Amino acid sequence: MSKTEPGVNAKERILAAATKMAQAHGYGGLNFRDLAADVGIKAASIYYHFTNKADLGAAVARRYTENAAATLDGLLAEEGDPRRALRRYPETFRKALEADNRICLGSFLAAETVDLPEEVNKEVRTFGDMNIAWLNKVLLAAGTVGPEASEQRARAIFAAVAGAQLVARSRADPAVYDSLIEGYREAGLL
Repeated sequence: MSKTEPGVNAKERILAAATKMAQAHGYGGLNFRDLAADVGIKAASIYYHFTNKADLGAAVARRYTENAAATLDGLLAEEGDPRRALRRYPETFRKALEADNRICLGSFLAAETVDLPEEVNKEVRTFGDMNIAWLNKVLLAAGTVGPEASEQRARAIFAAVAGAQLVARSRADPAVYDSLIEGYREAGLL
């Protein structure tokens, strides 16, 4: 995002830049000085919008969850068929790999759970819960599994897709992700 992009206020620019930074380096990589330089403001100006790093991290994770939920709902609406929407679910995670080998913010932050402030952990759990709820809803609508097995299957899909993204990132190769996802499909998980 440009430092001077018209119509975008400083808080939105900070959130966008912080999301990219966290997707590449995690919560530990959020640095107010570098963030301010990226946005084109003084580091002290960030405190006008966010009281501390934990407040910023929670806001970034919350926004990421909101955007992901909108993306998933849009995917289901666009497809109209829950089976096709389920098939396309992994695309939402692949996009991060295509953007400079980043990974899903929720996955990155989940890996840092023991070092995160509680307000950030709360938002990370919300991201996972949102994905599982969406998958559960789509699995039931598709008739893929019955109600007694849908949540467990949703958790397995979420974990498998997030795991495939981590493996692909370690290889800096989205083709590895594609191969793992295809393997999940062949095994009947997706």
